[in-house]
Amino acid sequence: MKNFTPLKPQESTHRFRLPKSINHPMPPQSSRGSFENVKLEGTSVGAAMITRRGGCSGESSPGCCSINIYINNDTQGINNSILIGSDIKMGDPGVSLSLKDVNMDRGFRLLMRRRLAETPPLREQMEKEQGKNQQSRLYLLVSLSVFFWCLLLYIHFVVLGGSSAVDTLPQLATFTLRTKSLNTSTSNSNLIPVHRPVTIDPPRVDGGYEKERSVNNELKGESVDNLKTGNVRSPLVISHSERTKERAGREKQNYPFMRALRTIENKSDPCGGRYIYVHDLPPKFNEDMLKECKSLSLWTNMCKFTTNAGLGPPLENVEGVFSNTGWYATNQFAVDVIFSNRMKQYECLTNDSSLAAAIFVPFYAGFDIARYLWGHNMSTRDAASLALVDWLMKRPEWGIMGGKDHFLVAGRITWDFRRLTDQDLDWGNKLLFLPAAKNMSMLVVESSPWNENDYGIPYPTYFHPARDADVLIWQDRMRNLERKYLFCFAGAPRPDNPKSIRGQIIDQCKKSKVCKLLECDFGESKCHSPSSIMQMFQSSLFCLQPQGDSYTRRSAFDSMLAGCIPVFFHPGSAYTQYTWHLPKNYSQYSVFIPEDHVRKSNISIEQRLSQVSPEQVKEMREVVINLIPQLIYADPRSKLETLRDAFDVAVQAVVDKVTKLRRDIVKGRKDDNFIEELSWKYALLDEGQEIGPHEWDPFFSKPKAGNADSDSSSADAAKNSWKNEQRQHS
Repeated sequence: MKNFTPLKPQESTHRFRLPKSINHPMPPQSSRGSFENVKLEGTSVGAAMITRRGGCSGESSPGCCSINIYINNDTQGINNSILIGSDIKMGDPGVSLSLKDVNMDRGFRLLMRRRLAETPPLREQMEKEQGKNQQSRLYLLVSLSVFFWCLLLYIHFVVLGGSSAVDTLPQLATFTLRTKSLNTSTSNSNLIPVHRPVTIDPPRVDGGYEKERSVNNELKGESVDNLKTGNVRSPLVISHSERTKERAGREKQNYPFMRALRTIENKSDPCGGRYIYVHDLPPKFNEDMLKECKSLSLWTNMCKFTTNAGLGPPLENVEGVFSNTGWYATNQFAVDVIFSNRMKQYECLTNDSSLAAAIFVPFYAGFDIARYLWGHNMSTRDAASLALVDWLMKRPEWGIMGGKDHFLVAGRITWDFRRLTDQDLDWGNKLLFLPAAKNMSMLVVESSPWNENDYGIPYPTYFHPARDADVLIWQDRMRNLERKYLFCFAGAPRPDNPKSIRGQIIDQCKKSKVCKLLECDFGESKCHSPSSIMQMFQSSLFCLQPQGDSYTRRSAFDSMLAGCIPVFFHPGSAYTQYTWHLPKNYSQYSVFIPEDHVRKSNISIEQRLSQVSPEQVKEMREVVINLIPQLIYADPRSKLETLRDAFDVAVQAVVDKVTKLRRDIVKGRKDDNFIEELSWKYALLDEGQEIGPHEWDPFFSKPKAGNADSDSSSADAAKNSWKNEQRQHS
């Protein structure tokens, strides 16, 4: 309560003043009587009190006064609803009683004249009893203020407090104790969104499938934005039955991830809608593996490849093929460590999982399975995966969406995590077949075309720049290179695989005068030399990228890094794999020659590539060079200033995926016609396009009837991949 200023007589009109406080948005109220404008002002827009003469029931005496208390139910409703999920910080409640510009009318002056005849002059009396009168008035005002606040607290806690957290939108009854409903507007500046925890019972999760239940601030389709911008509705008188029905309807739309969704609307927050929460896993799931790096591979000492945050040892630029900095002998299976270390540099990390657009699980899945692929039973191979899922499902973050907002990275092909049976002789572990893990998104260097829970990300190359300038300089250099070969190929034949066309490619390259060949079989060291490989790619217009032991090859990314236009022979080698990182229109950056054209028709690769005009070659190469930033992983110990690398693209894609899923859940949208077996098609669809026949259907037809997971050729591909690695390091 603010202090009084001394009273000052001014001719025939006496005026009581208080220090000026912040004006209330309510317009002044006045009526005929002794006190024409006595009002309670302040920063509290929730209520106001006005005293005025007259209005007493059954009386018309000039000495009769009434007290009207105005309760702004709308604003109080907002205070109790719009900030659900946030703390409310209140500063000065701003309540003060102002007797500003109160003019004494004729009745009051007559009364005063009568009293003046019986009492000493007003000035003399005030000078003698100034302290006593001020104290009396102060007591009166304090009493009125206490009465006012008691009434306000009663309304707030008893009347409004009876509603639950999800039933606190402005639906308050209009009180009739000399009160009026005041409909006023508020602005965003009057609302201070700060964190207040809301207790929500987490839903039960049954293998990640049970639908969750949660809380948000939506009411009958009306967005919170409308409330924030001043579209405040008038108080409603709602019966108990109506309120129960409305509450039940709202609970169907209430989810615990709504707070994370609302961050997208905060345009002043650069991380709005992009926050990532990282689980703090026990070290056995990641760091302990690095301490035992010698056990990560039977044929390769992975210890040197886990140095420099997973980049491996630096490469010397002896032949002038590389840049002076940013080049490392990176192992193609080291994405687990590189990605996790890059996440530490992500600009929108949060410790508050309720704000997270997605949740990262830093489990080194690739390193885990690499330890036990040979000579271990299935229980040993599955142990870490089962323990991880068990740990995650006990966390409160899992209950938000049953794991559908979680993602992890594995630097191996998907077939290493899709064991088909529970027999020890079968390949890999069953991480991606675990019911709970099916809800998570797993980023792998090669994904399955028939499953929806894995996504392809680029193999790591040798280039890991620390600055934008390093990338831009490299791009300019690739544009200006003189390329003397029409096409090239680096690889070994696959005589044990009758479907492989590598042997025919090698034969054609040997016969051509415009093809450069690096044969990787029989221990030729140049094929495994980063300098030799990059030098060949830099001197060629087109780089042939047939299938290896599986659909994909690291070589495809090394060639594009060199500005060489890739030539693919199967859509699973790139087009259906890396849909986050490569354009849908594959003809912009590559040439596609179906395998059958080489295998059966014996088409001339040289003739086919010669048909591409020099103008087309230049345009395609420019697209490839422009793609370089998003195909490489920047140095995890730093961060590019403006360019987005492969990590940035993948994280944003995961965030977009989870955000879309959450919005679909809120709006009740569900694709009941989704066919997981055709997962490869969905990423290729344009807006509004539906699944139908596709030119690539023959490439992805299931080799056996029944579930696509019964394709044993995938396991064979994984085994052959490891045999090839053994051959390279023998």
